[in-house]
Amino acid sequence: MTSATSEVAKVSIVGAGSVGVAIAYAALIRGTAGTLAMYDLDGARTRAEVLDLNHGSQFVPRCHVIGSDDVAITAGSAVVVVTAGAKQKPGQSRLDLAGANVRVAQQLTPELLRHSPNAVILYVTNPVDVVTMAALEAGNGDRSRIFGSGTLLDTSRLRYLIGRRVNLTVANVHAYIVGEHGDSEIPLWSSAIIGGTPLHDYRTATGVVFGEPERRAIADEVVGAAYEIIKGKGATNLAIGLSTVRIIEAVLRDERVVLPVSTLQTGAVGVSGVCLSLPTVVSARGAERVLDVPMSDDERAALHDSAETLRRTQRELGL
Repeated sequence: MTSATSEVAKVSIVGAGSVGVAIAYAALIRGTAGTLAMYDLDGARTRAEVLDLNHGSQFVPRCHVIGSDDVAITAGSAVVVVTAGAKQKPGQSRLDLAGANVRVAQQLTPELLRHSPNAVILYVTNPVDVVTMAALEAGNGDRSRIFGSGTLLDTSRLRYLIGRRVNLTVANVHAYIVGEHGDSEIPLWSSAIIGGTPLHDYRTATGVVFGEPERRAIADEVVGAAYEIIKGKGATNLAIGLSTVRIIEAVLRDERVVLPVSTLQTGAVGVSGVCLSLPTVVSARGAERVLDVPMSDDERAALHDSAETLRRTQRELGL
């Protein structure tokens, strides 16, 4: 498949809630697409959001922003991002959302593919791993063309916290969160690097920076970040908007960049039959090759436990 250029590409966003609008806003500012289409059953809300975005046209790269409560507005998209679903409430885990949002994915996916048969479908709806599995089963089954945003945002949170601790910009930090986008996710400390130095070997004048207590505290902060934000303002939306647009651009520009997105696993690191995140090549074809990344024995065991957590939920939902 040849990549679509941002000047002509159409990107559709399903769901005009806080996450969908944040994605649209980030895409508009960055000049990600030639056309942005928003679809939501709430027509009045959708029209209002589209009008608000269009009123800023003078200040952003040229983009045609449209919206409707008719799914046909998404026709001919290169990428469709799905944010629609029940919102996570304070104290509620992502997996608690599974039943309702799986049904949404099962109903939506065939309709979206009917209107945009060549599109990459990106799910952001939580719990993203289980919802992605449902979408795959309801859609065309192409694991590269239907995938989830996974742990890309969690990975960004991890890198931010590592960089903050050593007073370096996040661009100097290379580390991944893998597994479930949720409570069982795993930071890959064994392969984390700061400015070319393995994290375990990183030292300052005061000595070791990332001992076991520090690593545990950072991991806990990453896992708890969404809960803290939801408690304070009701939803996470700004950072997921930015991270989702990063994935969209990787597809539209055929970047072949490695991102930790949620795909159906078929054997990498010994995991199969479940959607979860591992470093994956993202290109115009969607989520391509999953990297068989090195892990410590403890990390590998934790990843398999995370996969089993998701399998249990899948079984409960008949997936």
